[in-house]
Amino acid sequence: MNPTADVSAPLNAPVSAPVKVAVIIGSNREGRFGPVVADWLLGRLRERDDYTTEVVDMADAGLPTALSYSPAPEVAAELAKTTPKLAAADAFVVLTPEYNHSYPASLKALIDWHYEEWRAKPVGFVSYGGVSGGLRAVEHLRQVFAELHAVTVRDTVSFHNAGASFDDEGRHRDPAAPDAAAKVMLDQLAWWASALRDAKAVRPYGS
Repeated sequence: MNPTADVSAPLNAPVSAPVKVAVIIGSNREGRFGPVVADWLLGRLRERDDYTTEVVDMADAGLPTALSYSPAPEVAAELAKTTPKLAAADAFVVLTPEYNHSYPASLKALIDWHYEEWRAKPVGFVSYGGVSGGLRAVEHLRQVFAELHAVTVRDTVSFHNAGASFDDEGRHRDPAAPDAAAKVMLDQLAWWASALRDAKAVRPYGS
C-alpha cells in the first residue's frame, strides 16, 4: 500500500463536470448599475474551475409583461434569445436591485415567461441598492422561486450604497468582505447544482 495515497476519496470517484451557471442581470432600467455588479461577479466566477458561465441580460431580452400561451412572432424571437440559456443552465445567479421594496418588472417578466427551466435547480442572489442593499428584493424572489420548484441558497451577496462601493473603473474599493461572501454563496450553489444534477440523472424530478 502506498503510504502517501489519498484514502479519503473512493477509488474511481467520478469527477463532476463544471456547473453551467446563468448569470441574470435583472434590471433593464436606464442608467442601471447592474453591469458594474455583474462584471465584479463574473470576475469571481472566472477565478473558479467548477463553473462555466452564460449571461442573460434583461436589457437585451425585450420580453413584454403581458404573457401569452401563443406569443407573437416577435416575442417568440425574444424568447429564443433567453430560453435556451435558462434550459441549459444547472444553476442561476440573479443580480437584482431593489425598486420600491421589491425587484424589477423586467426580472418578473423573465421568470413568468418560463417554468420548466427553473425546476429543481438552485438559485443564488447578488443584490444591490441603498441602505437595504437589495435584500428585500431577494426575500420576495425566494417566495417566487419556491413556487417554481427551484432551490434558493441561504447565503447572498449584497452591496449597500452600491454606487459608493465601486470606483470609476468598476473595482470594489474594499473587496475582502464581498469576495468572501461570493465564495460562500458560489460554494453553496455549486454543491446544490451538482447534487441536483446527479439526482435528476437517476430519477427525473417529479416522477
